[in-house]
Amino acid sequence: MTARIAAALTVGFFSALSWGSWTPAAEHSAGGGITASLADFGAAARESSRRAIGELPLERIAPAHREAIAHFSQATTLHRRLPAETIHCEPELLDFLLTKPESLVDIWRVLGISRVSLDPVAQGQWQLSDGYGTVGTVRLLHHERHDTGGLLVFHGRGGYSGPLSPKNLSGSCLLVIRYRDLGQVDGRASQQVEMEAFLDVDGLGLELVTRTLQPLIIRSAAANLHEICLFVSQFAAAAGRNPTGIARLADRMNRTPPADRTALVTAACSRRRTAARPMPQAGSTADLHDELAARWMSVESLDSMRR
Repeated sequence: MTARIAAALTVGFFSALSWGSWTPAAEHSAGGGITASLADFGAAARESSRRAIGELPLERIAPAHREAIAHFSQATTLHRRLPAETIHCEPELLDFLLTKPESLVDIWRVLGISRVSLDPVAQGQWQLSDGYGTVGTVRLLHHERHDTGGLLVFHGRGGYSGPLSPKNLSGSCLLVIRYRDLGQVDGRASQQVEMEAFLDVDGLGLELVTRTLQPLIIRSAAANLHEICLFVSQFAAAAGRNPTGIARLADRMNRTPPADRTALVTAACSRRRTAARPMPQAGSTADLHDELAARWMSVESLDSMRR
């Protein structure tokens, strides 16, 4: 099974409707389970979303973006705070990938494990297509860093047309990502990531989502976040053992500007708190490709599953 960052970082829970194109590699518990999640829509969602919106630092968010955020305190079909996940990497790498998610999508393209495209259209804005029916746009509304972590707020607008729904679906979402530096965990630099999503489905798809698809959305969201974090941990570990291979992989990321490729390699190979770490071992690009892609299906395998 495989993960998909594009949906998670853009159209949020709404894009989970088409997450069947990235099936997680192993079952992952989504906290309280599906039964506990059934209350997270309708009136209950609106009440919980109002409380959650109130926890955001609205006074530090640009006034032009506050209206888009406030919308979800009044109109939320589904609200869910996913279980916290741990990523074993330096904070520089996580911060880079959260603010430049198109770079991670480009890595997946090079590895041949995704059809997702995430194309920048302006500073802090992207266009998404997952290749299987989900399209959307996303804006980064707010990003703040502090000594031990940070906060990002994304707004997405998207649609889905495909076999999971008898009608075209559209909607918007707000995605809040909090992250903090855990220091050393089992001898590895580690970061904690928490994701909270607010979904507002347009009228025609409301009943379908609340009665039929919302358990799938919640379960897919939690499983995909887990797989995303696992991939980043694996990428960071590979960079520690084979920095030359990571640099060669970056050279093939032709949809990523050269400056961002350099920044990615620098962040991935950073070892500022690991003086006792063993010296890196040389490895081939083929070995690195096999290591990073082995857990996830190729694009051809994914397509075969869907036929």
